[in-house]
Amino acid sequence: MRVNSSEIGFDFDGVIADTAEAFIRLACEEHHFCSFSLEDITSFEVENCLDMPADTIERIFLDILHDSLASRLRPMEGSVEVLSRMSNIAPVTIITARPLEKPVIDWLDHHFEEPAREKIRLVAMGNHDDKARYIHDHGLRYFIDDRSDTCRQLHAADIHPFVFSQPWNRGKHQFASVANWQEIGEMVGV
Repeated sequence: MRVNSSEIGFDFDGVIADTAEAFIRLACEEHHFCSFSLEDITSFEVENCLDMPADTIERIFLDILHDSLASRLRPMEGSVEVLSRMSNIAPVTIITARPLEKPVIDWLDHHFEEPAREKIRLVAMGNHDDKARYIHDHGLRYFIDDRSDTCRQLHAADIHPFVFSQPWNRGKHQFASVANWQEIGEMVGV
């Protein structure tokens, strides 16, 4: 399926940024929980699938949320390159459920060159269940997210979702999926 790059938006964590890698690394390095891998994260609600105290899980996610650079949050392979090429065609829109905009802005400033960075629009809206409104506000028809529940909500709001394949969404949706940023680049023609 070919998608116009001006009509598609992106989630941040789990799509553009490799939040799972950061979570796994911090769980081991800082909290000594080293016995699980990405494939063990089979639920978006991590506490439902990992044998870790809920307060430790929350602490790790808060560390990533409050300072994405200090937590060494990495880009998903190919995300910076594809989004940079897309920015040459149209503005890029990121809509994240994160409530704090500044850590994401700092992360984007660190990972993107200035010409591309100037064309990235960020909405930190603070709610997983309200993305459709912001997607409509930005005139988007398509959206890539790793949370299958969000994709269901978008579909109900007449937005075409693509699920970014992750272990926590496998077998939990009926929507089109993308496995990596190479596929996204091909889909938008960059």
